[in-house]
Amino acid sequence: MAAGLFLFLTLTQLSRTGSPEVAHSSELSPSSLAATLNPVAKGSSWEFSLNPNPVFHTVIQEKPRDSVITYTVQAGDTVFDIAKRFGITPETIMWSNPDLEDNPDWLPVGMEIVILPVSGVYHTVKAGDTVEKLAKEYKVDPSAIINYPLNNLKPPYELTPGQKLIIPGGEKPYKPKIVRHYTGPIPPGAAKGTGRFSWPIDGALYITQYYWRLHRAIDLGVPEGTPVYAADSGFVVYAGWNDQGYGKLVIIDHRNGFMTYYAHLSVVKVDVGMSVHKGQIIGLSGNTGKSTGPHLHFEIRLNGVPRNPLGFLP
Repeated sequence: MAAGLFLFLTLTQLSRTGSPEVAHSSELSPSSLAATLNPVAKGSSWEFSLNPNPVFHTVIQEKPRDSVITYTVQAGDTVFDIAKRFGITPETIMWSNPDLEDNPDWLPVGMEIVILPVSGVYHTVKAGDTVEKLAKEYKVDPSAIINYPLNNLKPPYELTPGQKLIIPGGEKPYKPKIVRHYTGPIPPGAAKGTGRFSWPIDGALYITQYYWRLHRAIDLGVPEGTPVYAADSGFVVYAGWNDQGYGKLVIIDHRNGFMTYYAHLSVVKVDVGMSVHKGQIIGLSGNTGKSTGPHLHFEIRLNGVPRNPLGFLP
């Protein structure tokens, strides 16, 4: 009865003022009137009707995960997509799965990967490990490890080899792959680079993976057998199979501090010691080594340090 009287007075006031605004709309909520007030424009005046079937929405917040789970990679998945889906960083996925950490180009369909409930590092305890040592290694406070519930640590916090620990907020330093290549004298007549690079693939370009913290290169998605060109002049210091995940690999020393890497090739068309000129075909793209789908993995290193190729390419 009181609600009905309130509604009548409100409608009467609105009809007198002609205002389309509903003041104090919280007083007309479904919880107080069990109905919804719907303004309907009609000519220069406003009429109101009651919605006899109000719709209520309940928002249920997701409960944070409290366990380590596994996820099976699906077609089209990327590390970034999976990380976003589970609310963790891409680095966390890499650091929880050693095969991925060592081979960021490799994410085959059907592969089972570990997913942590929080961002950080998944560590397998080794002999000699202590909480303090791990905290220093992964740049966190010891309390982050001790107090994380899933670690089940109790005083005196002794660790057992093989034990799995989650290091919330932990980080691991990036370690580039070290490829043993030719380091002998510069071959007579070897070409020298200009420091101005060109794209190693001709035509339309599709970057399937950009340069980021754990992938210090760019991946160019191209059909298998696409010609691959030297990005600058120099001489070949590696040509052939590599067991570190690169598959068939060519490395060119440009004699100015720069080296370029061309990985996952299907065919290598140069030999170690050969002088090459910018734009010369050095191989054909492929899908060899730890690779998911045909593409060219392209690196530029300056004095041994990987640099973002997009900062050097036109």
